[in-house]
Amino acid sequence: MAVIKTIDLVGVSAESWTDAAEQALAEASRTIRGIHAMDVLETSCNVDNGKIVEYLTHVRIQFRIER
Repeated sequence: MAVIKTIDLVGVSAESWTDAAEQALAEASRTIRGIHAMDVLETSCNVDNGKIVEYLTHVRIQFRIER
């Protein structure tokens, strides 16, 4: 029997929402083994003087609990 755990993260990028999602996954991969899925829950951005300065991507990472 498997148990799946999830964590929510927000990746940040100056490039794109895709890059922000990849940043979140890369950071999670440094300390979590067995990641097998990631859902993109929401995208947003920070704006300064009418221009996007940061892209934010809220993701949910799924991984199996090891016994």
